[in-house]
Formats: sequence, C-alpha cells, structure tokens
Amino acid sequence: MLRITEYIRESINGKKARSFNGSVLIWNLTNVCNLNCKHCYSSANEITENELSFEEVINFIPQLKENNIKIVILSGGEPLLRKDIFDIAKAIREEGIITYLSTNGLLINEDNIGQIKEVFNYVGISIDGKEQVHDFFRGRRGAYRRSLEGIRLCLENGIKVGLRFTLTPNTYDSLSHIFELAEREGIPKIYISHLVYTGRGQNLPELMRDFYRRSVDFILEKSFYYVENGIPIDVVTGNNEADAVYLYQKFRERYPEHAEKLYNRLKQWGGNRSGVKILNIDFQGNVKPDTFYHESVGNIREKPLKQILEESELIRLLRQHPRMLNGKCSTCQFIEICNGSSRPRAYFTYGDYRAEDPACYV
Repeated sequence: MLRITEYIRESINGKKARSFNGSVLIWNLTNVCNLNCKHCYSSANEITENELSFEEVINFIPQLKENNIKIVILSGGEPLLRKDIFDIAKAIREEGIITYLSTNGLLINEDNIGQIKEVFNYVGISIDGKEQVHDFFRGRRGAYRRSLEGIRLCLENGIKVGLRFTLTPNTYDSLSHIFELAEREGIPKIYISHLVYTGRGQNLPELMRDFYRRSVDFILEKSFYYVENGIPIDVVTGNNEADAVYLYQKFRERYPEHAEKLYNRLKQWGGNRSGVKILNIDFQGNVKPDTFYHESVGNIREKPLKQILEESELIRLLRQHPRMLNGKCSTCQFIEICNGSSRPRAYFTYGDYRAEDPACYV
C-alpha cells in the first residue's frame, strides 16, 4: 500500500519516515458473502466446504508472532458472517497483534458495534461509487445505503474507519464521489485499489492507460490539496505501484527541493511487497503471497507457515529486491521503488510471474 498523503506530508516537513518491521496477514476466514460483487477476487459464494474450523484458527494463532506478523486483516467473503469472528479477533488481539476488519458494512448494527469496537483497531468498508453504481457493482439494491449506515455507526462510536474503493471501468466515473463522500461525512481515510484480474475480476475489461493516468492525476491532486490545506484525510492506493513513480514525478515538479526526501522514503518502502511484507491465508488454509494469486504455496493444515515460506520458489522470487523481471521492468530506472508492481496481473496476461505488469502506465 502506498500511503500517499503521509509520504507527501513527511517529505515536506522533513519528518523521519515511519518504519514497519513486521508483516501484514490478510486472512479470508470465510468465502460466504451476502453480496455478489463483480470484481471479487475470491469469487465469494455460499460454499463452506473445508472451511477452517474455530479450533484450527485458534491453534494457528501462535504462528503469527513466530512469523513476525504485526497486523491481521480479517476478511472474506463477508467476515461478519462467521459467528465466531469476534472470538477470533479477540484471540489475535490478546497476542498483541493489531486487528483490522475488511467488510462490506451491511451487517454492522447497534447490536454488534460494541464488539467491533472492542476487538478491532480499524474497520475498512467498501464503497464502489455513487449509489446506483455501487448497488449494480455489488449486485444488491440498497447496499450503498446500508454500507454508509455502517460507516456512520463506526464514526459515531469512535471507531477508526475508512472507505475502500476499487478502480475499474465500471467505477471510474465515481472516483470523485468517493472523495466528496469522505469530505462530507468526515471519513478519515480513503483506500483506492487498482483492479487485479483474478476471481470474478477476470470478467471485467481493463482500464486503459490514459484512464489510469487521469485517475491517478485526480487522486494525487486531492492528496496534495489535503496535505497543503491541513485536511485530515489520508489517501492510500494499492495494487499498482506505478503510483509511487507517478507520485515522485508529480512531487518533484511541485517540491523540487524535497524530491530527494520523498524518493528515499519510496526506496525504503520498496514497492510491491507481496510475499515479503504481505501474506494471505484463505478460508481453507491455503497460503498465498497476497489475495490475488492463482496458486497457493502451501497449506497451514499440512506444514507450519515458516516452513511453507522457506520452501516456496515463488516466495523466493518475490523476496528479491529489486525483483529480476522481464519486459520493460528489466530496464526501468524506477524498479527499486516499484518492484515490478502486480505479479498476478502479469501472470494473468502473459502466464509468467516475471513478465511486466500490463497495467503500468508510467
């Protein structure tokens, strides 16, 4: 994830970069969902076959600290459909690990908001555009209003909450609405994810490069505006680390005297960190470098996580820095701050994890 406003602010003010010496685990505890989203990477449905039991989840939790995992994002499907979700989150918190909830927000209500506040440090709720666009994209009429109600309930109860938005050809025209919504509702964080072609997302058309550039132009202009005017909204993007290169180029035009500071921060960040600082476990215990990979590198029912990671050739490839890639990535001067961006997108397009990312717009 590229913390755009934070990096702009730190570079202008000369503050020391925040370091993170652990890893983030995205744990898809269930594949069951109450929506049918067009971009869903896990093709969520009603299947619970072979889902990790509560006992299996609890027994695995000690391995989190053993593998230096500092943050666990509990996701799905829809994680609030697991009746034991709060017990799982509490057990993780008791290990001193930060917990995030990634949800569509429809099931957040007065009855469970207290439990959410007790066991989660942060809640990310997906809004994929204006009401009509969101409801169409999510496959359910009224989804937008209920998600917004969930956001408001979190804000009213002092829970850190943010918007999650996926940039696709379907949602491109609603990008400005997401920022307007955050400003109007006082939502302190916007996370914008670029589309990765996996799960049901394979059926969506690609966003053309000029649209990418226009979208990121808008995102960066809003980010600069927030920082320069002291507006407390953080902007973060994910799944297209070309954003880091474009941020550097735009920042250099605006603040040439601070450009080196930003570049050094981006080098320290390191670009795409799937399999390095980010891991995924799905509802059946399969381990992946992140949620978008087609193949797993092992299963926690069969081997300890540490052994899985040490034995995987794919993990070894991903942990190269910069990664040894083909195509235009092989000669790109910015590989050290991008690190080749999305390997699943490259694999989907070219059948090769070492190929260039087709969504690079730089």
